Amino acid sequence: MENRTYTADAEPGETVTVAGWVHEVRDLGGIAFLILRDTTGRIQVKFEKDEMDDELVETGLGVARESVVSVTGDVEEEPRAPTGVEITPETVDVIAPADTELPLDPSGKVDAELSTRLDNRTLDLRGEESKAIFEIRGETLRAARDAFREADATEINTPKIVATGTEGGTELFPITYFGREAFMNQSPQLFKQLVAGSGLERVFEIGPIFRAEEHNTPRHLNEATSIDFEGAFCDASEAMDVCEQVVASVYESVAENCESQLEALDLAAEFEPPERPFPRISYEEAIERINATGELDEQLVWGDDLPTEGEKALGADVGGHYFITDWPSEIKPFYIKDHDDDPELSTGFDLMHPRMELVSGGQREHRYEQLIEGFQQQGLDPEAFEYYTSMFKYGMPPHAGWAIGGERLVMTMLELSNIREAVLFPRDRQRLSP
Repeated sequence: MENRTYTADAEPGETVTVAGWVHEVRDLGGIAFLILRDTTGRIQVKFEKDEMDDELVETGLGVARESVVSVTGDVEEEPRAPTGVEITPETVDVIAPADTELPLDPSGKVDAELSTRLDNRTLDLRGEESKAIFEIRGETLRAARDAFREADATEINTPKIVATGTEGGTELFPITYFGREAFMNQSPQLFKQLVAGSGLERVFEIGPIFRAEEHNTPRHLNEATSIDFEGAFCDASEAMDVCEQVVASVYESVAENCESQLEALDLAAEFEPPERPFPRISYEEAIERINATGELDEQLVWGDDLPTEGEKALGADVGGHYFITDWPSEIKPFYIKDHDDDPELSTGFDLMHPRMELVSGGQREHRYEQLIEGFQQQGLDPEAFEYYTSMFKYGMPPHAGWAIGGERLVMTMLELSNIREAVLFPRDRQRLSP
C-alpha cells in the first residue's frame, strides 16, 4: 500500500496512513477508541464524537473486529495509550469487513481448542502467541542455513517423488505416476549420500518428508520438515560436532533476534541456549541409567529400543541435550556402518532433548559389498535400489550425516505441548484440510 506507515513507526507530529485489522473498539460515551493492529503492533485511534463528522465516527466505531481498515490522521503523544501515541483520524476506509461472528478470538481473551485453531489458521496467526511461534520457526530455519554454510555445506534439493522407499515400503504413501506406482519420499537419505559422494562433499537440505505411520500422538506428523546434513570424509564424531553446532546456533540466534516473540510466549526470562559440549552417552550406558531410575516396569536389555518413558527418565537424569552413541547394529538401518572392530555395534547416534529424540544419524556404509549385505539382512532387494548402490562402485568416500525434525526442534525449544502448534497446516491421520 502506497505511503503506508507501520504502527510501530508512527511518531508524534506526523500525518500517517496506517492499515491493519480492527483489534478492538472501545466506546466510552463522548469519546471512543479503535485499536488497529498490524504486524508490528497496535495503535490507538481516538474519536471525539462531538468534534468529528458523524459519518467518520459511525464508520470507525461501527466496523466489526478483524475487519481490515486504513486510517489517515495526525499522530499525537498520549502517555495513557498502549504505545504512547494515538491517531486523530481524518479518514477511515473499510477495506474488507469481517463477519461479526468469528470462529475464534485472535486476541486470546477466549481460549480455543487446538482443532479449532488449526481449522482457522489465518485467524489463529493474528494472535500474538501463534504469530510468535512461526516467526521463531522462520528464524530457526535461517539460523540453521547459516550454520550449515559456516560448516562449508552446500544447500541441495532432492526428489520427493521416488520409485522406492529409503527404509522399505511399510511407511510409504503410494501415488500414481503416469500409470506407474511411485511413492512420497520418507527421507532424502539415499540422495544426499549420492551427492556427498560427488565433488560437493558437504551438503544439507531443508525440506518435506512423508511417513505413512499410523501414530496419533502430540509429537508425530505424517508430513514433516527434515533438516538434513551429509558430509564426505566425515565420521560419526565429526557429524555430531556439526549437529551440535547447528542446534546451538539456532538457539543463539533465537535468543538474539526473537526477544519480543519470546516475551509473547512468556519464555524470555528463562530461554537460554543449551550448554555445550553435549554429553555423549553410549547405548549401553543409556539402558543402564534408565534401568537405574526405576521408572520402567521391566528392565531394558541389550537390543531393546528405548521406550518413550525411558527417554524421558534418561532426559530428566541428564538434564539437557545429549547424544546416544554406539547403538546395536540390528536396530539401525542398513546404510549405517558398523564399527570395524565390532560388527554388532553400529556407528549410529541419536541427539536427544530431555523430552524426546530430535536427531538420527551415523556414519554410512561406503563399501559396496558390505552395503549389499546390509540390504539383504534387512529383507530389501538391492536391485530395486540400483540407482543408489551402483554409485558405490565408483569410489564412494567415507561419509556421515544426520537428520533433525524441524518441528520437533521448534516444539522442544519453545516448550510446546503439541507438535501441530509448530506447523502451519498439519498433516496427520485425521487432518488433510486446510
